[in-house]
Amino acid sequence: MPTTLTVKSVPDEIYERLKASATANHRSLNSEIIARLEAQLLPARTPAAEHLAAIRAVRTRLPKASFDHADVDRFKRQGRP
Repeated sequence: MPTTLTVKSVPDEIYERLKASATANHRSLNSEIIARLEAQLLPARTPAAEHLAAIRAVRTRLPKASFDHADVDRFKRQGRP
């Protein structure tokens, strides 16, 4: 259930910018504030398949190289007692 929130002592410059932005976006001041809060506070949910596709796209652009597993193990241990 939505909650009513009152914000006090909003600086004039912020109020004017919000008001101008609301007008430009064809929204009420209240809707503009909610839209901005949602954009800032709610993370965009990207489907896992989209993340995987992006990772695979990056991998195809990487140079093909073969690694010696012994070298990889040696590098991981490097600097450890």
